Formats: sequence, C-alpha cells, structure tokens
Amino acid sequence: MDRELLIEIGCEEIPASWLPGLTRQLATHLDARLKDARLDTDAPAESYSTPRRLTARVAKLAERQNDHEELVTGPPVSAAFKPEGEPTPAATGFAKKYGVEVGALERHETPKGIYLAYRVRQRGKATVDVLADVTGGLLRDLTFPKQMRWDAYLEDGKGDLVFARPIRWLILLYGGRVVPFVIRRNENAQGPLVQDIRSGSNTYGHRFLTTSGRAGRAIKVKMFDDYQARLLENFVILYRGERESKIRRELETHARRLGGRVSGLVAAQSSLLQEVPDLVEYPSVIAGHFPVEFLQLPEEVLTTTMIHHQHYFPVVDEENRLKPAFLAVTNMQAEKPEIIARNNERVLTARLRDARFFWDADRKATLESRIERLSTILFHKKLGSYRDKADRVSSLAEWIAREAFGKSEAAAAAGVAGRLAKADQATDMVREFTELQGTMGGIYAREEGQPEPVWKAIYFHYLPVGVEADAPPTRQQLGSAAVTWAAVSLADKIDSVAGMFAAGERPTGSRDPLGLRRQAQGAVKILADLPELTGITTRIELWDLMTRALSAWTVPEDAQQALRAFMRERVMYLFEQRGFDVRNIRAVVPQSLDRFDMVEAKKKLEALAQMSRSEALRGVATLFKRVKNITKDVTAPPGSDASLLKEPAEVALASTLRQAAPDIEAAARRADYKDAFQRIATLQPSVAKFFDDVLVMAEDAQLRAARLALVARLRDLILDIADISEIVTET
Repeated sequence: MDRELLIEIGCEEIPASWLPGLTRQLATHLDARLKDARLDTDAPAESYSTPRRLTARVAKLAERQNDHEELVTGPPVSAAFKPEGEPTPAATGFAKKYGVEVGALERHETPKGIYLAYRVRQRGKATVDVLADVTGGLLRDLTFPKQMRWDAYLEDGKGDLVFARPIRWLILLYGGRVVPFVIRRNENAQGPLVQDIRSGSNTYGHRFLTTSGRAGRAIKVKMFDDYQARLLENFVILYRGERESKIRRELETHARRLGGRVSGLVAAQSSLLQEVPDLVEYPSVIAGHFPVEFLQLPEEVLTTTMIHHQHYFPVVDEENRLKPAFLAVTNMQAEKPEIIARNNERVLTARLRDARFFWDADRKATLESRIERLSTILFHKKLGSYRDKADRVSSLAEWIAREAFGKSEAAAAAGVAGRLAKADQATDMVREFTELQGTMGGIYAREEGQPEPVWKAIYFHYLPVGVEADAPPTRQQLGSAAVTWAAVSLADKIDSVAGMFAAGERPTGSRDPLGLRRQAQGAVKILADLPELTGITTRIELWDLMTRALSAWTVPEDAQQALRAFMRERVMYLFEQRGFDVRNIRAVVPQSLDRFDMVEAKKKLEALAQMSRSEALRGVATLFKRVKNITKDVTAPPGSDASLLKEPAEVALASTLRQAAPDIEAAARRADYKDAFQRIATLQPSVAKFFDDVLVMAEDAQLRAARLALVARLRDLILDIADISEIVTET
C-alpha cells in the first residue's frame, strides 16, 4: 500500500531571493533521489517554502523498493573451459564470487562473443529503510548562492553539511510515522542549547503570533493535510501563492482607503511583489504617511527609498502622482497597527531627510565640475579610473552617432552625454542610493538645463537590462533623445566588455566582472531593435563597433577570439529568447561575426521561419554540407577554364547559377530574404543532379579546378546570405 512522505527542513530565516530556486530544487532533487532508490511515486513531488522552512510532500510512495536484477558478465566461454570441458580457474573464481556453482552460470552472447554471466537478483528493501539515505542525499544535493558552515555533519563520510542557514528541526514522516534520521553537531559546538538534530513529527508555528499558549511552540503533525492546517492555526501560510494573494488583496484595500492605488512602478521596475511573499509567513498590510514636503524630491528618489530600501509600496493618485503615503507588509497581525506604522514612518522620514540633504548639496556643483573627481574612483586596475572611462565613452559615443549611425547632427550631444554619464558616481546621492546611478545623472543634467538628448541619454544609459523586444526604454520614453541614448548606451556597454577582455577578465560560470553578460546582452538588444527605437536603418556591423572599442588597447589575438565567441553567444541567446529555431540561428550568425548586422540577421531568421516547411530548401541545405566539405580548402574560386565543363549535369548547374545568382543577390540587397531563400530552393534539382552524375575531384587537374570553381561559386552565393547547412543539423 502506498503511503505519504512528508519532509520539512526547519531553518533560521532564508533570504527571500533564494527561496523560489530552493523550492524548485527541493522537488527536483527529491524526485531524482526517489528514482535512484527505485521507489515508485504516483506523481512528482510537491514543494513549498516559507522563510523558516522548506517542505516537500509525495502523496503516494511505494512501501518497498522495486526488485533489482542485473546480468553480470564474467570471462569469455573460450577462456572459461578447457578443451575437455573442465572449468578453468577463471570460471570457478567468477562463480565463487557470487556463491554459486559453475553450472548455475548463464551463457550470454555479446558482440564480442559468448561470455559466462550471472543474474544478480536483489529484493527491494522496505521504504522506511531507504528514506534515511534519500534524505541525506537530498540535503547534500541542495545548492545555495552562499553556503554556511554551522558545525554539522552527516554520518555518510562526506564531511561537514553546509546549508543556506542553520537547520533547527527536521520532519521526516512516512505514512504518519517518523523515519529515524540524525544531523550530527560537531563535538566542539555541542552544549545545552546545541544538540544533534533528530527527525521527528514536530513543526513550529509563527515566532510571535498565537491564538493560545506560547508563540512558536512545537506542533505535532502526522499527515500533510494535518500539517498544513495546524500551521495555519499557528499563523503560518504554507502556500506562497496564498501569501501573495493575501498581500495583493490587502494592498488594494488599504490603497483605496488612502484614495489612491499602488504605484505601477512596483510591477514595472522592481521585484517587490515577487520578493515580499518570501519575507513573511503570515502577511499583513499597514498604511503609513510621510511629510508632504518630501514630495518636492524627484519621484525616482522617493520610490527608490520606499521600494528598494524599505520594501514599502508607494501609493499614487488617479493621475499617477505620488501621494505622501506608503503601504508596508509586516509578518504579523498587529493589535495596534498604528504603532508599527509610526515606527515605519520614522525610519522612512529619516531616510528621506538624508535624501533631501543630498539633493540640495549635489545641485550646488555641476556634473561637469565632478568629472575631475572621477579620477579618484577606480574602474579597473588595468583600465584606469572612471574619468578614463568617461573619456573613452564620450569619444566612442560621438563616433557611433556620426559614423556608425550616420547622424552627424547627434554626435555632439552624444559626446557630451558620454562624458557626463558617469559623473553622478561622484555625488552624495548615488553613493548612498547606488540603485540611482545614471538616473540621478540624468536628473541633475535636466536640472542644469541640459537639452533632452543629453539628459535622457544619461538617464537611460544603463538600460536595457533585458532581451525582450519591449524591454525599457521605449521609443516614447526616449523621445528626441533616441539616437543619442543608443550611441551612449552602446558606447558604455561595448567599452566595458571590450575593456575587460583586453584586461584578461573573462566571464566564467561563477564569475562575471561588471556583469559583462548583461552589458553585452544590452548592446546586442539595442542593435537588434535599433530601427524601432531610433528609426535608424543603416547597416551596422557588430564587430566594427567592437574593433573600434578595442583600439584603445593592445589586445592579444586569443583575447579577440574569446571576445568574438562571447559576443556570438550573447547574440544567439537573444534570438533564442525571442523564439527563433536554434538551427536557423546558427545558420545566420557566423562564427567570426564578420560582416554581421543584427537587424539583417533578424530579417533572415524571420524569413527562415516562414520557409520552415520548404522541402526544397532543406534539400539544398543537406547538399550544401557536401559543397562546404569539398571546398573547405578553397579560399576563393581557383583560376579555371569553364569551357572544360562538358558533362550535362555540370553544364546545367553552371547555367542555373548564371541565371539565378543575379536575382538571389538582388533579393539580398533589398533585404527580401524570403525571396532569396525561395530562389535558393529552386537550385535543388540542379545541385542534386550534379552530385549524382559528376565526380568533382577528377584526376585531371584542370578539370578538377573547373569543377571546384563551379562548386565554390555556389558556396559563396549561398554563404553570403546564410550557412543553410545548419538548418538540417540536429539539435
């Protein structure tokens, strides 16, 4: 009979940002461990979490392991018996190993011959005898952004048990009964309050709230339904979705009472609504106010202080203007919420006083006057200070606007914005509120009277941070600053990426200096969406921009090749995230990134997606592999005499190429890639016939050269658009 498995790992408070990933990990690793242990379940494991617990449940788990049967091969029959049929020591030794007679062994036929074999049968153990090993493995499997050593270990010979936070209790119930399991504490750590953690049937409620008795007392449970109900009685909502729904309902209710609604910034610019449910076990919302005089501060300062620093929800009126009020989520149901509100108001008011002081003090000096101060702020030991970076970004932004974009009228503004973009690093406001870097620079530039193309370019230059086509900033937000912003943002990101590779810094799985993946992703996103964001339709080659940025340093060839590979990965990632087939992406994104334009690549991908059902194109793609292989050492069509081509199939292919090439090239020039691919597809019969009837590598050198030249023309014609051989490569 199947029984329920319930596991709860009770901890000190786990950081909210870790909980979603840990909750998923718990279910995934438990399923894997149960499968490895040959324990059948009726459905995947369910997992839940609060700041103080990670919970997993399997509704029906088999009472025993599945029986295990394995055929173990021994010596070959030819070496197992003498000519007269007597077993050799090899046979007797193999039989003795498994405690049987030689006659009990099977003969097993393999590709290498016939071998002696023994079928090992192992009866499955009772589930209760296996769960301790499953639990130990589960605890070892969980990974965390930062691990904590807390003087604990498991008796599995693998040393200390690291975890997110110290474990305080452990529930391990199967069919309502406790399965013995122990987490040992190191001898030096043990004391009256530090003991081994033994599995039991007790969980613990809310630290502060209770309907009767002592808050946080032990609660005995047996089954999951009982466990969930008892937790709720003791002010712990196990389901994260229920906590979030409760928060949303109360936020809406309190905002209406204040005559407003929760600011849309919460959804658009922060993960607050995703984070807060993982900060509390029993959420409740309270309302607070701050002095109306602080509304004179920039809205960005107010919302950053509330959202990022205090985890408060700003309230706006019907016209989306901030009200002098906020909503806070607490981890308790207070009898006198006004007391908590007053304390929150005091904390927020103190922070806003600091912000107002910084606001007033910073505006006494211009951004230009702060440039020299950037010399004292290190960007990278091999790349210099932020002053050095500001000079590079200014020069590169001006070049991008004038040369790459062809917008000479925007070059001067791009140069000014690039020079001032990092100046707010030297302001008091950004030193205290680092989330506002760039944003405050734009605001201070606006206060100084800088034109919109300058101040908005500074304000938005750290964006975008996502690869989605609608990731901010939008064309509407940018207004007349669109071209200037694109130049400055590209210059900043490309300078950082190129500079770090020049300095020998490369992202790894665990290390990414200055968030290079994010910065490279932002750069390719700008280039991919440049027409929509700025109206610029000029061809802009990605590697030309990187080469210009690299010119500031002497960069070894291996670093340049690593940078090419890195940027190609980011390009491919963007297109994958936008739903394009990875085979098509490989076809249009060259390894070298030479002559590569993001907008052009996007158009090619859209055309290939429309041609996905073309059997003719897939046929040409399959044959194109042979074309590439035959001509892989032919860097250019060799000198040859086309008059030597006499075979009907090669004459037909040459004629087809002469007729089709101008139309294919014309379609590519006008960026009608669907038409180009359709015309390439018409080559399939001629190419197939050629390879069926013609031996390209003929013995006669002149004839071979003529045929190679013909195949190379076909190769170059197609490769100039895409390496279509990739579209038939299995993923």
